[in-house]
Amino acid sequence: MDYKKSGVNIEAGEDAVSRIKPLVRATFNQNVLTDIGGFGGLYALDLAKWKHPVLVSSMDGVGTKILVAQMAGVYDTVGQDLVNHCVNDIFVQGAIPQYFLDYIGVGRLSPDVVVEIISGLSKACSENRMSLIGGEMAEMPGIYAEKDFDLAGTIVGLVEKENLINGSTIKEGDVILGYPSNGLHTNGYSLARQIVFHQMNLAVDSYIPELQDTVGAALLKVHPSYFPILANHANPQIIHGMAHITGGGLPGNVKRIIPDGLQATIDTKTWERPTIFRYLMNTGQIDENEMYRAFNMGIGFIIVVPEKNTDTFINETNAVKIGLIEKNKGLSEKVKLLL
Repeated sequence: MDYKKSGVNIEAGEDAVSRIKPLVRATFNQNVLTDIGGFGGLYALDLAKWKHPVLVSSMDGVGTKILVAQMAGVYDTVGQDLVNHCVNDIFVQGAIPQYFLDYIGVGRLSPDVVVEIISGLSKACSENRMSLIGGEMAEMPGIYAEKDFDLAGTIVGLVEKENLINGSTIKEGDVILGYPSNGLHTNGYSLARQIVFHQMNLAVDSYIPELQDTVGAALLKVHPSYFPILANHANPQIIHGMAHITGGGLPGNVKRIIPDGLQATIDTKTWERPTIFRYLMNTGQIDENEMYRAFNMGIGFIIVVPEKNTDTFINETNAVKIGLIEKNKGLSEKVKLLL
């Protein structure tokens, strides 16, 4: 008996590390002080650039979208999903991404699969102008089945204390602007998989005429980052609040930034929903309210701005006016959806 016979292949791990090093190094900048393989990643803070820096951290995964990636044999997109999801989560507070750490847990380590995942992580880190400075690959037979894997990430960003965006300045009359999603992003996959793979008995390569795409391609569309299009506007005088529309949909995420005494009224007829949501609602016979709780329904990110700034965002970005901030009219919830 040895370690390899028990299910842990050290050589495969070393092979994977050697192959991902060029991908990871491509994300480095002058602040990264260590190479891949150290016990901890070192990142130097440029104190000439940052005067009153606040660290903003978050950790997340991509949920059961991983199972769709497994079925399709496509692994780079979930890496991009993970990074972009985490970037959006810290950017809502005005934070600029600095560095990222990943965790990959597997039943049996396949260097080819690991390289695909890391290539996606590296691509998204570069697109968001941050460094991938470390991570963990854990081969754990007995915890994961042979072909199973899990994926999680930690992000650290910086924001000047005076530039924090937390929703506290949101006031009556502010406008809610929405940014379109391209599909499910990284939420609602347990429900979507139940409908598509169990109720409809489809396979990942099944073609759906309504979507003009295969099941796998439709469900694996990359969760976009909204940081690149909004980074230059991230100032609390310009944007009063931001929300990333993830689990819980518009009602569950917009309410997190609405001050007491106010409500967000959102008109769901102001944007066009991607066809996949109509397909899932009709084939799964899901109530529309439940759809808005489980999915983003076509809006992946929202910002709340003073009315005078509305035209700037509509003209310079792909924003759509979707609602208003009003006095709370006795609602128990802070978000009112006009269906």
